[in-house]
Amino acid sequence: MLENYLPILVFLVLGLLFGVGPILMGYMLGPSRPDSAKLSPYECGFEAFEDSRMKFDVRFYLIAILFIIFDLEIAFMFPWAIVLGDLGAYGFWAMFVFLAILVVGFAYEWKKGAMEWE
Repeated sequence: MLENYLPILVFLVLGLLFGVGPILMGYMLGPSRPDSAKLSPYECGFEAFEDSRMKFDVRFYLIAILFIIFDLEIAFMFPWAIVLGDLGAYGFWAMFVFLAILVVGFAYEWKKGAMEWE
């Protein structure tokens, strides 16, 4: 009865070895030279404990919109590509309209200068 659980035990031990082993090796063998810059919190290039009402640069929002555009495009194109044969021409043109709408958003991002960071 217990021999049936041996592969599970081996799998768990190997998983722990490969998962926790490198972390422990890095902790024990890696250099530890902390200084004030390494120990300070980092928040998007801003000081962590400044005034919470400071103005953000609009480029952060433009980059977020750009990420959403490409993320949505990929998230919808993979399932669409798998069932394209079953969808036919209607599915093809529906995705074409969807991609056209995303291209409008991409053109807006490009016009606003989201691709250029100073």
